Amino acid sequence: MLPKVLPSRRPDPPGWSALPRAWQRSLAALTAAWLVLMTLFAHDWLAMGDQWWNTSTYTHVLLIPPIIAWLVWQRWPQLRLIEPQGWSPGLLAFGGALLLWVLGAFAGINLFRQMGAVAMLIAATLALLGPKTGRALAFPLVYMAFLVPFGDELVPPLQLITAKMTIALVQVTGIAATIDGVFIHTPAGTFEVAEACSGVKFLIAMIAFGVLACHVCFRAWKRRVAFMVLCIVAPILANGLRAWGTVYIAQTIGADRAGGFDHIVYGWVFFALVIALVIALGWKFFDRDPAAPMADVAAIEASPLLARLAAWRTAPRTALAIMAALLIIAQVWVHRAEDLVARLPAQTYLPEVAGWHRINYAPATWWEPRASGADHRLLGRYADDHGHTVDVFFALYSGQSEGREAGGFGEGALTPDSHWQWQAPGPVAAQANSERLLSHTSVERLAQTSFRTGHVLTGSNARLRLANLADRIMLHPAPTMMLIVSAEKVRGNAPVEAIAAFRKSTDPLGRWMDHIAGIR
Repeated sequence: MLPKVLPSRRPDPPGWSALPRAWQRSLAALTAAWLVLMTLFAHDWLAMGDQWWNTSTYTHVLLIPPIIAWLVWQRWPQLRLIEPQGWSPGLLAFGGALLLWVLGAFAGINLFRQMGAVAMLIAATLALLGPKTGRALAFPLVYMAFLVPFGDELVPPLQLITAKMTIALVQVTGIAATIDGVFIHTPAGTFEVAEACSGVKFLIAMIAFGVLACHVCFRAWKRRVAFMVLCIVAPILANGLRAWGTVYIAQTIGADRAGGFDHIVYGWVFFALVIALVIALGWKFFDRDPAAPMADVAAIEASPLLARLAAWRTAPRTALAIMAALLIIAQVWVHRAEDLVARLPAQTYLPEVAGWHRINYAPATWWEPRASGADHRLLGRYADDHGHTVDVFFALYSGQSEGREAGGFGEGALTPDSHWQWQAPGPVAAQANSERLLSHTSVERLAQTSFRTGHVLTGSNARLRLANLADRIMLHPAPTMMLIVSAEKVRGNAPVEAIAAFRKSTDPLGRWMDHIAGIR
């Protein structure tokens, strides 16, 4: 008798039906939550996407979503062994992320809004999948922070660092050169370490790369720290070397040709060479087994801390309902705050100042600050009997919201894409932000910017935003003012002395600004 052949059991086909039942419910809830969040905060996600696609500093972020998907896929064999659960402390994290978005909306800080939008996705994942799954997904969730475009604040200090490195190398190689802020004067011409030459895009991309490499290639924390230091220092040094090379080559082939060559080399060759060098230096120190699992399920299940945290269970439907309620409260609060409008006079004017008289505004190079959304704008020129001349710009806002922020990007003394360029920080001035500007006609200008709201008088954009934030949290309408006292460096007019004399005549400055605004 022939033996009976039993049919072999076919493995479950990959796909939704092969998922454990608990994972089907949890992933359905998480997908719904993510879709709702990305729809409600579509403005922030579209703003981020626009920067990823159109701003060269952040084009590397287009690689972050597929990297995150790959990191999750690498963990999936271990993830499906963990039972997902609703988790009430995750709702606290969600509330904190939502509060961050609210504060960003109140203060007009897009960075905080975008951080909050990303953090809400992370917190929703914790609230619907639980602490054990969150531990297994810790790195992909943290790596989502690189979805947020950040780093613009690093541009001015990186410009100065690059300029100082360049002038040092230029002088060492025997080229006669002088430096003035971010401008380097050589026999071949004047070179500017502009924002695009600060190296910020290279630095941010290298930081994102370094964090990923540290996780994937290293286990020892000392090696991770050392590799991250290398990823930060290497692009800064390389950018200084690149800038020096441009100046050095220009002495032979001319500034225009050297500039074009610089962008080609730096954009396509130099960047790749530096990355290759960093990888080569770190290669022999890689200590993580490529075949090792990305998540240690045994350690996760054996962790007493995670076991205690997992005891705070909640039903996924309850978690979704609580998140929905928090979203409604936040949206109503923000819309109420955006409708705040302070009462303003119908007309404003620049007043008389003792010892000074008004003259026609006729700058050597046209200069007009930007104050988008301001209800009143004033621009005029004062002169005294000692030959001092100052230009005064005043803007008054009935409220602060998106598109009408006194301290917003591109607002104030330096208008982007104009013939004025940032040169260097100006001399320290009380309750004012001081900066030196240079026009394409080589006219220098010193501008000192002060902000006023309520009893706050400051030159700090951050301090202004905090004051505006407090008013909007309490739903208290208050006007905001921006005053820029400026002076050109022309024959017979020393900007520092002229502005100091004018500020002395208008002291106390806060009361003088209130007078213009018709408050007191």
